[in-house]
Amino acid sequence: MTVNEIVTYTFQDDGIIPNNSKLSVLLYPGVFKDQPNDIEEIFNKNNWLNSWTNGVFNYHHYHSNAHEVLGVMKGSATIQLGGEQGKEVIVAEGDVLVLPAGTGHKKIKSSPDFRVVGAYPNGMSHNMKTGEQSERPVVFEEISQVPLPERDPVYGAEGPLLDNWSS
Repeated sequence: MTVNEIVTYTFQDDGIIPNNSKLSVLLYPGVFKDQPNDIEEIFNKNNWLNSWTNGVFNYHHYHSNAHEVLGVMKGSATIQLGGEQGKEVIVAEGDVLVLPAGTGHKKIKSSPDFRVVGAYPNGMSHNMKTGEQSERPVVFEEISQVPLPERDPVYGAEGPLLDNWSS
């Protein structure tokens, strides 16, 4: 694994997507640049389980009951984080995004070969929320109840996620 600088983004409730104002999104640029095929195995080894391989939905959605990690195995994409007024982030093979519970995400565009692996701390089951008004205010309570992960999905017992989310 390549150790690069971690990029963080924090998003506030935009009235549709709750986001997570207490925990930042973390982007690990190129951390698996030399070993994209090992992403799922390393996530699982670090207790980020219930993994899947596919793409990212092309509509805004979030999970109010689980944090999520996305590792880019192949290709590239522009992902909008934080809802309509959020930030467009370009991710490419080897990049990892860690999304705290409540963080909106949507694929804007991607290369034809774009493929990610996703996983959740302790193999948590995740729900699917799209920002309907009927989801409020319950989702804020759900988000606040999601426990912090015990391990960083990339680095394990010591890593930027644990440092960033504990402060």
